[in-house]
Amino acid sequence: MDRRILLTLLLAVFIALIGIGIIAPVMPLYATELGATGLSLGLIVAGFSLSRGLVQPLVGGYADRYGKKRFLVCGLLVYAVVGTLFTSAETVGHLILIRILHGIGSAMIVPIAMAYIGEMAPRGQEGKYMGQLNIALFSGIGGGPVIGGVFLDIWGMNSAFYAMAALSGLSLGLVLFFLPPKNSDQQSESRESLPATFLAMSRSIRVMGILLSRMATMLIMVPTMAFLPLLMTEFMEASGTRIGIVVASRTLINAVLQTPFGRWVDTGRKANLLLAGSCLISLTMFLVPLAGGFPQLVFLFMFMGVGEAVVWPALGAMAAEEGRTFGQGAMMGVFNLAMSVGVFFGALGAGMMMDLFGLAWVFYLIAVFLLITSLLAKAMIGGGPRAVDGLKT
Repeated sequence: MDRRILLTLLLAVFIALIGIGIIAPVMPLYATELGATGLSLGLIVAGFSLSRGLVQPLVGGYADRYGKKRFLVCGLLVYAVVGTLFTSAETVGHLILIRILHGIGSAMIVPIAMAYIGEMAPRGQEGKYMGQLNIALFSGIGGGPVIGGVFLDIWGMNSAFYAMAALSGLSLGLVLFFLPPKNSDQQSESRESLPATFLAMSRSIRVMGILLSRMATMLIMVPTMAFLPLLMTEFMEASGTRIGIVVASRTLINAVLQTPFGRWVDTGRKANLLLAGSCLISLTMFLVPLAGGFPQLVFLFMFMGVGEAVVWPALGAMAAEEGRTFGQGAMMGVFNLAMSVGVFFGALGAGMMMDLFGLAWVFYLIAVFLLITSLLAKAMIGGGPRAVDGLKT
C-alpha cells in the first residue's frame, strides 16, 4: 500500500510541477507586456506567496484530522482552472489576483505530498524519502521551463498556460483514481488543538532554525524565476529556449543528485550539510550578474543545483523528524509557510531593489542575506533538541 501511495504521489507531483515549470520563462515576459514594473513583478510573485502562506498551516493541520486526499484534489483542480484564467488576463491587476488564487491551490499540493511522505518514511530514512519527493518536484520544475521556452518560441505565450491546465488535470485524475483516501497505517499526528500545536512549535529553537533556513533559501526563487528571464533578455538577447535551459540546468542537476545526497543526509550531520549547501547557493547567486554569457550561466546554475541538492533533503528530513511530534500535516504546513514568507518578502524587496538600484543588485543582496541567515539558522538548529514522539505542552 505504501509503495502505491508513493508512486502515485511522485507521478502526480511530477506532472503538476511540469505544468508550473512551463510558465516560468513566460510569466515575467507576459507581465511586462501588460505594463509591469519591477515592483509589479514582485507583487505578482508576492501575491502567490502571501495566499499560499496564509492557507498552508490551516490546510496542513486540518489534513491531519480530516484526510489529506481531499485537499490534494482541491489544489490540483485550482491549478487546472488557473492555467486557463491566465490567458484572459488583461491587466497586471488581473495577474496578481490570479496568482493569489494560484497560491491557494499550491497550499494544498506540495505540503500535503510532503506530509504523506513524512508518514511513510521509516526512522533514519527521512532524507532518502524526501529526496525521492524532491526528484519529482525538481524534475517537473526543471523540465517544465525548457518545454515552456519551446512553446513560447513556437506557439506563443498562451500555449504555455493551456499546457499547465492540461497537465494539472492529468495529475488530478491520477490522484482521484489511484490514491487511497488515507494512509491509515502510519498515523502519528498530534491530537492537540491547532493553536496548541503551533504554540509548541514556536517554542522550539530547533524548529525555528529549520523554518528560518527554509525561508532564507527560498529567497533564491525570486531572482531565478522572476528576474532571470529579464536579465538574460536585457543583457544577452536570449531566446525563450535558452532561458528555459538555464533554469532547467539547476533544477535537473538538483533532481539527479537527490537520491545519493538524500542517503548522505541520513548518515551525516544534517545542520552542517545544510550550511555547506546554503553557502554554495549564496556564492553562485552572487556571481550570476557577473556571468559573461549563456554558457557561464548554465555552469553557475548547475553549481546552484548541487547546493540545493544538499539543502532540500536536509531540511525535509529535519522537518519530518519534527513532524513525528507535531503532526506531519501541521509541520509541513508551517514548513512551507516559511517558504512562502521568504518568497513574499524577497519578491517585494527584489522588485524595489530593481527599480532603485538596477537588476544586478537583486542577485548581490539576496546572496549576502542568504549567507547571514544560514549562519544564524545553523546555530539555532545545532543548539536545539531533536523532537521526540508525543507533543509536550
